[in-house]
Amino acid sequence: MKLFYDDKTDLLYIRLDDRKQKLINKKITDEIVLDLGKDDKVVGIEILDASKRINLESLLPVQYEVTKKAG
Repeated sequence: MKLFYDDKTDLLYIRLDDRKQKLINKKITDEIVLDLGKDDKVVGIEILDASKRINLESLLPVQYEVTKKAG
């Protein structure tokens, strides 16, 4: 499992399966989108406005990456 957080867009992405595969996006709410892979298994979870919904520090000891855009 990998976690990616972009502080500019406040988007958290949780990747559950790293295999290359065709994905289908399924919008659950305005803030949550699931990436579905083979056999409709959840491969990733995208959370918008993540800092308002999740205490990012509580994700520890799981490591997460913070991506900052240049400029």
